[in-house]
Amino acid sequence: GRLKMAAGGGRYFCTAGRGMEPFLAREVRARLGATEVDYVTGKVFFSTEAEPGELRKLKSGERLFLLLKKRTPLTVAQHKGKMLQEIKSLVTEKPKYWLDVISVWRNFHGHEEKKDDVSQENQLPLKRKSEEETNIATKRQKMEQERETVSEECQAGAGEGCVVPERKSDRDCQTESETSLEDPSKSSGEKPIANSEQLNFSFRVSCRCSGAIAKILPSQEIGRAVGIALMKQCGWRADLRYPDLEIFVHLNDIHTVVGIPLFRLPLANREYIKTAGLRSTVAWAMASLAEISVSASVLDPMCGLGTILLEAAKEWPEACYWGADISDSQLEGADVNIRTAGLMDKIELLKASVRALPLPSESFDAVISDIPFGKKFKITKDIKFLPDILQEMERVLRVGGTVVLLLSQELHKRMDAITKCAENDSPNAISDGTSETATAKALKVDGNSSSSVNGVEESCLSSQRTRFGSLVPDGIYGVSLGKTDAFIYKYRKMSTAGNR
Repeated sequence: GRLKMAAGGGRYFCTAGRGMEPFLAREVRARLGATEVDYVTGKVFFSTEAEPGELRKLKSGERLFLLLKKRTPLTVAQHKGKMLQEIKSLVTEKPKYWLDVISVWRNFHGHEEKKDDVSQENQLPLKRKSEEETNIATKRQKMEQERETVSEECQAGAGEGCVVPERKSDRDCQTESETSLEDPSKSSGEKPIANSEQLNFSFRVSCRCSGAIAKILPSQEIGRAVGIALMKQCGWRADLRYPDLEIFVHLNDIHTVVGIPLFRLPLANREYIKTAGLRSTVAWAMASLAEISVSASVLDPMCGLGTILLEAAKEWPEACYWGADISDSQLEGADVNIRTAGLMDKIELLKASVRALPLPSESFDAVISDIPFGKKFKITKDIKFLPDILQEMERVLRVGGTVVLLLSQELHKRMDAITKCAENDSPNAISDGTSETATAKALKVDGNSSSSVNGVEESCLSSQRTRFGSLVPDGIYGVSLGKTDAFIYKYRKMSTAGNR
């Protein structure tokens, strides 16, 4: 019943970076009117009747799949044969079922091809690069994004063996499957039930396996078993490099999932971003926390290549955006991205230090920024400027406004210490003039005086009111950036800062 609805609605799942699942769950409810929303690490399941064009607009997910099967974990047995038979049963359906699958797949891919044609016509030419250089840069960006997506999905379960499509590094573990799938009719008397159209239809099985079952059956063996079952059942031919259809199988200790990807490129690939900076899904999540409203003024005081501003302006176009950075090269890259996205009238750029912004006090409704210490740059003596940076963000923010920051793991530890100090500080506390503030102690990077190491309570006892002033914590969210983890901090300005 579900599959028949799928051309105009049905059951889906979307992969997500670690920590992004709650953002994606909220997004599918709000954007798609999704129901039956459920998520586990790395995946969000939902039902919706949204059209392909609407599904493609999801911003916080990685890859979108039509859900064919979702079952309890397979029973682990000592005999491989019994387990393989149960795995094959996942795809042995009546031929009509797979005809419906093909129909759904063609509906989505037909829509995507038309969309791609339009987007290519509308791309703005860049004066700074030749067409050849532009194509190379675009391909390189897409490859990097695909690597990030693959890496992120593989991290969802420890110890997974990944058979991932179109990656040379995975070619070796797919070779056995390719050889075994050549002609199953030679080893079986069964004849496939297929018409001429099906015989020309190619497919590939991508299998990921983790947990108890992975100790008995490797991913490639499971993929081969599923592939042979489909060839016998439907008469399809295997093509590991350029298939018409990809069948995704994921087996672990939580569930058994079978699905087909609905779009060739991951959702996280942004056609409007020329040069990738911060992971686009994380940038969108940060913007979604900022509570951007119509006519709001939004600032990124360390904008880099402008990814946060691009994601925010695309999603909330009725607001006004400003980006500042001290680096000429970063501002040039941001300018190219803004022009490529056609957002010149939405985003203003200026060269300025985040410690001394040439902007009026209380002039912005939201400040969103990726603090680079500990990610792009090592934790050095420059981190001592963090209190000044936070104070400047607080200064330009209106009362009731929000600050959303992305911090590295190391910076998170130090920020956590500062926050604890801030919570324990009395607004009327006065320093005796000989002790450092809690903020300064928490941020020390040399010696052994970091409050995150020596204990927060001790450093808070002799501190005056910290520089967080009117910024009240309003949520912390751990997210993955692929190779590293980071934390999104949200603050709200509750009142004007008191006298320093």
